[in-house]
Formats: sequence, structure tokens, C-alpha cells
Amino acid sequence: MPKLSIKDLDLKGKTVFIRVDFNVPLTEDGKKITSDKRIRASLPTLQYALEHSAGIVLASHLGRPKGKRNPRMSLAPVAIRLSELLGRPVTIAPDCVGPETAALRPKPGEILLLENLRFHPEEEGNDPEFSHQLASLADLYVNDAFGSAHRAHASTVGVVTFLSFAAAGLLMERELEWLERAIKSPERPCVALLGGAKVSDKIEVIENLIRVVDTLLIGGAMAYTFLRAQNKPTGRSLVEEDKIQLARQLLDRAGSKLVLPQDHVVVREIKPGAAYEGVHEIGADQIAVDIGPETVEKYSGIISGAKTIIWNGPMGIFETRPFDKGTVALAKAVAESGAVSVVGGGDSEKAIKSAGVSEKITHISTGGGASLEFLAGIELPGVRALTEKPS
Repeated sequence: MPKLSIKDLDLKGKTVFIRVDFNVPLTEDGKKITSDKRIRASLPTLQYALEHSAGIVLASHLGRPKGKRNPRMSLAPVAIRLSELLGRPVTIAPDCVGPETAALRPKPGEILLLENLRFHPEEEGNDPEFSHQLASLADLYVNDAFGSAHRAHASTVGVVTFLSFAAAGLLMERELEWLERAIKSPERPCVALLGGAKVSDKIEVIENLIRVVDTLLIGGAMAYTFLRAQNKPTGRSLVEEDKIQLARQLLDRAGSKLVLPQDHVVVREIKPGAAYEGVHEIGADQIAVDIGPETVEKYSGIISGAKTIIWNGPMGIFETRPFDKGTVALAKAVAESGAVSVVGGGDSEKAIKSAGVSEKITHISTGGGASLEFLAGIELPGVRALTEKPS
């Protein structure tokens, strides 16, 4: 990797500022964590820093407090859970900046968790003075929050200006390794599976993947904008009318690389338990909610011959059964393919979990928005800010 890793830093006796992603789900009162997955994901980097005699300052946002202190979005429950997982004390700071927080600067082996960065509007505003205050708490910087790397905030970009070295944590390093491998040097055939609701959300991804992959399989509601661009009937399915011309241009550019569903699962009303049927041609009063069985078979066959698979977005309204069948079937096909498989976060991750095949996927990204921008070929601000390795 061209950026410095935490493994390249001399941590002994130093205080290291580690940007983590502790944006965990909480109960409505903000007192209990309902999933500690993101905390667990940070443990290898934290344990590495502790084993190399560093003091640790941890920083994260949680929720969207809109620049104001909100006790229901405090990181205090995270400090408790992290302490349990590490088997050592974790101090929660009263704030992320200020003299009280500065006085708590940790010694080697100690951990200080700053209070929610987004209690201050200066975090999202990438304010230089706020960045400087964060930097004053440490000697070195490590970013292990890939899920926030697409945000040019004080804790992901601004703080780096005031510290001598900025390196990737072990989680960030793994994210960049697999995503770069999939985009820049995939083993071929390379197949991308792209779903979700809107073409407009993934224009740059489609344009970039057309250059990278051998085959691009399209599903989800975005498929119906493409089908309308081919003058095929889409009934009452979701279509972005203002993106039909763009869809035509993308189809022309992609040629035979871009593959669309050939049959569909349709309903007349989207609700659990709705009557549904499989069709090749969507009727005027019908709404497509999933790819059909022939498309599943065709896509699965293409997936089975792949050496590299990139997946972002579900094939239908997978959160409403039984309209998850297409997504689940393809998740199983990806798992059984034996290919290097890289899955974007967000709904794609939920789909993989729903299919029960997470352990058979090579890499599931921890950042939905960040992985999407990476797949689009966009340089992430939080990655750009890291120190280059000497050549």
C-alpha cells in the first residue's frame, strides 16, 4: 500500500490519535449498545498500539447530533463496552476538546475515548482551530475509520495538518488492500453485481466499472430505468424519467458488458404478503420488486465462472419477503463461486448476512458510502490525507 501503515510507526512512548468508527446503534434512550460489531472491528489496531507501548486517544462520531450536545448520542456506553472487550480501563473524556480533556492525555498503555466529535459543528466544517485542538492531544495520527474516509472533516483531514505522521490502521489497511485489488488488478474474469434503487446514485460507479470489469450485472430498481431506455415496458416500477437518456448513453458505452434482467417478480401493491408472479414483460399496472428465476439462473452462471466479484446493492426489495429471493440466491452463488469477492457495505452487507454466507465472502466493507465512492474511482479525502510511504 502506498500509504503509511500503523506498522510503519514507532509508537513506543508516544500518544497516538486513532480515528475509529464507533457509530454504533443504541437503544432509544442512548444507554445501551445493540450491536458492538464496529467496536470489535477496531480491536486489532488498538491491541497493536497497546502492545507497542503507546497511549491511545480514540475519536469517533455517533449519530447526527447536528453540532449540539445530545446525551442520547454520548459515547459513554461505547467506553464501557470497549473496556469489557479489551479487559482494561477506558476513560471517557467530558468533551473532545478543551482544557479538561487535554489534562487527560493518556500515558503508554492508557486509553482515552473522546466524547462525540459531532457535538461540535467544527468537526463537519473541518475547522482549522478545532483540528489543531484535536491534534494537540497526541504525537501521531492513525485513521482506522474507513466508513468516514469519504468525509473531509476535522478528524479525518484537518487534524493531519498538525501532526508529523498520518497512517492507516489495520482495518483501513485491509479495506484499501481488497478494494484496490478488485478495482486495479482483479483476477479475470471480473464480474460486478450492481443493484439498488437509482441510477443517479451510481452513475460514477457504473462509468468506472465499465472500464474495470468483464461483465456488469444490473439488478434492483435501477434496472428499470435501463429497460425503459431500451423502450421496454416497466409498468409502475420505479424509473428515473430524467435519467433515461443517460441510461441510453451508458448502455451504448458498455455494449455487451452490461447485462439486464430478462424476467421479473411483480406485484400490484408493495406490502408483505402481496400476491406476486413471475413475468417476462411487465404489465401496465405491475411493479417489479425482484429479479425473476431465469435471471437468477443466468446471473448465477456468470458468477460461477468469475475469478473476482464486486457487489454493491440488492437485486430487489430484499427487506420485504419473499422479494429477497433473487438477492439471497445470488449471495449464495457468490459464496460458492470460489472467486475473490468484495462486497460494499450498507444494504449489500445486510443481504449477505440475510443469506447466511458472510464467512464465505473474501471482504465485506465496513463503509457503505466510502466503498461506493472508491468503486467510482473517487479518491477519498481521509485516504488522501495519509502520509505517503517513502519510495
